[in-house]
Amino acid sequence: MRRVMAGAVAAVLASFAIAVAGEAAAADTLLSQGRAVTASSTESAAFPAANAVDGNAGTRWSSAFSDPQWLQVDLGSSATITSVVLDWEAAYARTFAVKASADARTWTTLHSTAAGGGGKQTLTVTGTGRYVRLETSARATQWGVSLAEFQVYGSGGTTTPPTIPPGAVRVAEFLADCPFSHRLPDDPIIFPNLPGASHMHSFFGSTVTNASSTVDTLLNANSNCNPSIDKSSYWIPTLYRDNQPVEPVTGIFYYLGEGVRDDLIAQTQPLPLGLRIVAGNAKAAGPADNTLARWSCLHAGHVGSSPDFVNCPAGSMLESYLDFPHCWDGRNLDSADHKSHMAYPVNNACPPSHPVVVPKLRQVMRYPVTGDPARLRLASGAGYTMHGDFFNAWPVAEMARRVNDCIRPIVKCGVDGRP
Repeated sequence: MRRVMAGAVAAVLASFAIAVAGEAAAADTLLSQGRAVTASSTESAAFPAANAVDGNAGTRWSSAFSDPQWLQVDLGSSATITSVVLDWEAAYARTFAVKASADARTWTTLHSTAAGGGGKQTLTVTGTGRYVRLETSARATQWGVSLAEFQVYGSGGTTTPPTIPPGAVRVAEFLADCPFSHRLPDDPIIFPNLPGASHMHSFFGSTVTNASSTVDTLLNANSNCNPSIDKSSYWIPTLYRDNQPVEPVTGIFYYLGEGVRDDLIAQTQPLPLGLRIVAGNAKAAGPADNTLARWSCLHAGHVGSSPDFVNCPAGSMLESYLDFPHCWDGRNLDSADHKSHMAYPVNNACPPSHPVVVPKLRQVMRYPVTGDPARLRLASGAGYTMHGDFFNAWPVAEMARRVNDCIRPIVKCGVDGRP
């Protein structure tokens, strides 16, 4: 009888504790539901990161069967965070931490444990941040880690949905128009702090880019972009005609939401400050080695496009198009080969190794040249060696605004980032 009574009392106390925890969480606003969320990996397409913030306990996010893993939610703007609820599936983490960040780069730990017990855990925390991240380092089972719900409670964190004016073009886009700035045989991504170590490059945007450029020097310098708030640096191999340099009449850099499903466009994350991306193949030995860069002729579509130079008729201009990868690994601003931290989508989704969707950069150059392509060369070689480098120095808030107002709702914006 005593065992029965003791069990009943324990059950009542446990129910009371759960109710109190639930009421404590309910006292603040649920900030995470339906927000943009990303993860280090997924077990399969059936268990995406979005399941953890969909408000449905019958769905779940499940990771690959390895350590470490992470799940990150963007609250939309800075929030005061008071509690985090982790509703684990049977596959839970023994060792994990919950962290917050203002910029998804520098993190503050809100809670950590090496004795996680699974189940539904309500963690009382104190902190602020726009991004909240669960990092797991030791699984409790042979499987991955899996959450039915990842709930962040507090105040703030809401972003007013953008107003889409009548007649807005439903294309996810904003852009920067950045004229040619200067030429140098420098490359601060491939050959940092080694002036003169590269072939000749033509630079756009930041007016001070050189071999020693850093994110801080770019942020504190002038830009010739429209909008001038874009302090980023863009560069390409210089084009020569009869061995004389020829610069584009304009350099247009489009930021696009495309190449992935619409539901993933809605989860697009801002390009992180300091991200470096290289696209194309400067060492291509033939046209087949560079399937990304394309040459064509303005207003002369009958010529067709090609990975190598084309013969443009009089009255036209030679154009170059290059799309940059827009699936990020979520951790690294660069990598040893300057490419492996980024990837292109596969089947309209980012691969599990690179789960974070960011805006796709499209580089468009127009040169005042026509005629025989045999007279042309790039500083890197033939036309099929065309490539582009990007060093992101957009102010964090401005990049986030454009992603929120233009990319996620699929609206075409101008250089001011407005529909």
